[in-house]
Amino acid sequence: MRILLFFTKSWANTVLSVSTKKLATRQQLHFTSALPQYFSSHCISKGFVTELDTMSAYNPEEDVNLYTPPTTVRGITELNRDLFRKNVALPALKVKKDIVNKIMKSLKNSALKRPGLKRVIEDSKDEMYRFILLDPCKISCTESFQASEKAVLKEYNVDLQIHMYHLEMTYEHFKPEEILKAILPEGQDVTSGFSRVGHIVHMNLRDHQLPYKYLIGQVIMDKNPGVTSVVNKTNIIDNTYRNFQMEVLAGEDNMITKVKENNITYEFDFSKVYWNPRLSTEHSRIVGLLNSGDLVYDVFAGVGPFAIPAAKKNCRVMANDLNPESYKWLVHNCKLNKVDNKVQSFNMDGRNFLLGPVKEDFIKQVEILSSKENKTSIHIIMNLPGLAIEFLDVFRQLFEKQNLVNALPTVHCYSFSKSNEPAKDIQRRAEDFLRTSLEGRCSIHLVRNVAPNKEMLCISFKVPAEVLCKNYFAERDNTEEPAPKRLRPDEVTASEGPQ
Repeated sequence: MRILLFFTKSWANTVLSVSTKKLATRQQLHFTSALPQYFSSHCISKGFVTELDTMSAYNPEEDVNLYTPPTTVRGITELNRDLFRKNVALPALKVKKDIVNKIMKSLKNSALKRPGLKRVIEDSKDEMYRFILLDPCKISCTESFQASEKAVLKEYNVDLQIHMYHLEMTYEHFKPEEILKAILPEGQDVTSGFSRVGHIVHMNLRDHQLPYKYLIGQVIMDKNPGVTSVVNKTNIIDNTYRNFQMEVLAGEDNMITKVKENNITYEFDFSKVYWNPRLSTEHSRIVGLLNSGDLVYDVFAGVGPFAIPAAKKNCRVMANDLNPESYKWLVHNCKLNKVDNKVQSFNMDGRNFLLGPVKEDFIKQVEILSSKENKTSIHIIMNLPGLAIEFLDVFRQLFEKQNLVNALPTVHCYSFSKSNEPAKDIQRRAEDFLRTSLEGRCSIHLVRNVAPNKEMLCISFKVPAEVLCKNYFAERDNTEEPAPKRLRPDEVTASEGPQ
């Protein structure tokens, strides 16, 4: 017969320190000195302690053992990996090694799931047995097992006795967010998000994290295989070329990197060009709108994330960027991906690109593009969200003739908005620069949330003929039949006949 006794933490410690230890000594049983505090109830059989085999109900707030590094690391600014060593006690089942694989599937809900930790451990005292480590959040005693689990364990004659396995955890066992949460002052935000660009991790640390920046950089590099450099942006993107100053927090000072996006390879100097891995989906979305043979004008092309996949789709592309470094890597990436014969690259101001090469090329194609049989679409991509919308006035009366109705280009223009109604905001601003209404003639796509109360959007529309062509209304009126002569009142009465 077993009697289950429950004690408060203080009473449990008293019992363990006096009566239980005496009984344990008499029965030649061993108790470790580092029992976790959440083990506070014990099974007593016939007046003596047989073993520690039950636990009190699990409280997540008290679980500081498995998921939290030692408290001694709080506030350190230089990484010392040895400070993260600690011993934890985990519940475990002792089973014969030849049945481990047979019962593991049935224990999938109860077994320990912790990256970097083995769930099956050898028994150093008996090579015929293994310990299956259990999740302390789910298994607090033998009654914690589900009925189906108990049935399987009974089928294989597994003793439900809970054993305590003492595990040494090290720096390698903890996740980066757990390490940083333990180090940074309590209550402060922990940086776990970042952008990865090839071998480089790019971070945007906040002011309160700066005293720990080198430690943060080292932790991020340690925990992300393949990362050899961690950088922090030191200013906002406010210059002409859209790149930013950065500081190396950990690793090598090598900013020339290689990335693969949507099965296309790009190489560039990350410190001198603009690249955002969060725009991969948007690049794919726009390219998905293109058909083979389409004409694409990429006004702010960067290193080619729109231009090159468009060329791969057999579109004819004219791509431009003002930044000499972006232009250099654009040309390089076109050759790297073997589309340099389909992409014409330019290094000039976006406005001059539209008024010069784009206008000239468009005029050359106008007869073909204007025919009713024409199936070629024209797309103008303007991905400079800080300024692109201000370039839309270029399209006002860009061409002399009006016979472009079948060849009106579709513009994809990007912009930021801090408005409570960002879609209406971007449409209104586009209309202001075009000096026409786009109501019912445009679509607006939310690209991503850039910051609290700041959205990035893309507005797409065919440039209205009345905007694109000079004297559109005058020429259109000349091609229409003259309006019928306005009748005098007496003529109206006569024409209507007798009443």
